[in-house]
Amino acid sequence: MVVSAAIDKYFYAFLTVNKGANIEIMSSDYQTFHRQAAEDAMVWDGDLSLPRAVLNHFNIHEGLALFLASQVPPGTGLGSSSTATVAIIKALTSLLGLSLSKHDVAELASFIEIEKLGMPIGKQDQFAAAFGGINAISFGSDGIVVEPLRLRRDTIERLERSLLLFYTGAARESARVLSEQNRSTLADDTQVISALEALKAMAAGVRQHLERGDLDTFGELLHEAWERKKGLASGITNPRIDECYETARNLGALGGKITGAGGGGFLMLYCPAGTAPRVTQALEGMGLKRMDFAVDFDGAKILVNNALPFAMARHA
Repeated sequence: MVVSAAIDKYFYAFLTVNKGANIEIMSSDYQTFHRQAAEDAMVWDGDLSLPRAVLNHFNIHEGLALFLASQVPPGTGLGSSSTATVAIIKALTSLLGLSLSKHDVAELASFIEIEKLGMPIGKQDQFAAAFGGINAISFGSDGIVVEPLRLRRDTIERLERSLLLFYTGAARESARVLSEQNRSTLADDTQVISALEALKAMAAGVRQHLERGDLDTFGELLHEAWERKKGLASGITNPRIDECYETARNLGALGGKITGAGGGGFLMLYCPAGTAPRVTQALEGMGLKRMDFAVDFDGAKILVNNALPFAMARHA
């Protein structure tokens, strides 16, 4: 089980039906471009493998242009890859005239990333992006259950003021860290299994304290969870991250973590009332950059659709 929140930093997928006979994919984040004949088989290796795998899944063989852009740098632990998959699926199913539930979109995104692309990841990011909001997400043999937390409006507002995100300036490759963690889990490594069990129990505690509005205890649990998380694999933290984290703690932050698999990206901190300004000043003095955000409760959605469903457009 995890407790996760979706924030108002978005991944955009723009789809245009081409009159020509080519499929084109452009990414502003990676500054790369792919073009091929629509009739050719869509393979998913090399650059832009993720959008190509989604297009292959839907068996697209018509002229199409797909443009991708994100509000956050890739590889920074905010779930951008899974959010990209969810966004592309949402856009394509709208164009195809298909109606998928949020759960279906998240499951399909998970299948494409984990089964098709072989990524050593879990499913929490796909469900967070598809559903939006602050949720307890439970993963069991019978399936995945998403339960919105019952939070008062003032609790959400205090949480948004108290949680700070700082960009460390370092992207990271999550696959190595997660692969090591997966190997240790499959090998029944006692230390890793114990840490995972403790993190699961802490997630239940986080849910209880958030629903009670007890944010300071939530912050203390964040610290305990971060200490546990560092034992899951090497590379989750480094001396610079530790220095920044300890500086924040000395100035009043109660807890925090590196988002995502670890190793870089964004440092998230819980700062109780009155401590955020001095923590921000100190960390920005160390070269970190704070990013403002709010919770997003909509999840993946279509902003504009002025095209006929793709199945109809084929015969127009």
